[in-house]
Amino acid sequence: MSSSADNPVEELVALLDLEDIDADLFRGAQPPSGRARVYGGQVAAQALIAAIRTAGEDFAVHSLHSYFLLPGDYSVPIVYDVERIRDGRSFLTRRVVARQHGRAIYFQTVNFQRPEEGWEHQDAMPEVGRPEDGADMADLMRRSGTAEADALAAEWSALDVRHLGTTRRGLAPHPEHPARAQLWMRVRERLATDDPVTHLGLFTYASDISLLGSCLAAHETDPASTMMASLDHTIWFHRPFRADEWWLYDQWSPSASGGRGLALGRVYTEDGTLVATVAQEGLIRPMR
Repeated sequence: MSSSADNPVEELVALLDLEDIDADLFRGAQPPSGRARVYGGQVAAQALIAAIRTAGEDFAVHSLHSYFLLPGDYSVPIVYDVERIRDGRSFLTRRVVARQHGRAIYFQTVNFQRPEEGWEHQDAMPEVGRPEDGADMADLMRRSGTAEADALAAEWSALDVRHLGTTRRGLAPHPEHPARAQLWMRVRERLATDDPVTHLGLFTYASDISLLGSCLAAHETDPASTMMASLDHTIWFHRPFRADEWWLYDQWSPSASGGRGLALGRVYTEDGTLVATVAQEGLIRPMR
């Protein structure tokens, strides 16, 4: 891949365009990175694309469930092996194993449904500031002293992330949720394609950003002084949307204990449509 300074959005789209190496077997490229371990959202997005490649156009993704097993290595590609668990008339299920150096580093189960009509309801979107009211995420990481701030800013340069605040910094207290965070996000440039698969992959890539950090919002600490690592990641896709248009990531953590934190996130488009729900549990531990 070329330098991220050329066109970060095009390079991110290319990163999710996997190489077919055999039946149900794919290879994912790596971006240039100064980080020690592969960003989890990249692995989740590439695995999702691998699963979609085996499902056919008559089915749409409605959920993915995954576990991070080992840190990924940026120096070699990742191989994605897809198993066809179920092919039904209304639903399909795929299991994806991501491997490096002969070892499984990540598991993902993806469920597909043939589109159909049904009842409709959704949670209301909370009242929040506009994207232009938010602070640039890269600037916040640099000011907080995050060790990998520059490397993360370079790797996530295709994304525009505007942080609105957390429970301790900028958000009003909520009687039911002691740990909350809110941010707006989008792919930085308008995409040339309307392909829903591309937008799903890009959203999945972005969905791992900051979610675990909401677990720290109730505590006098910050990510720069905390060891954090994703353990699992789940997304339910409710309605189609574009990854290059603003979406609100309304995050909260219902529980933290035993060195782990659970984070949930509702994803809304600017018009208030709930398009996805995300859940993640991860390691949150003071730096040693």
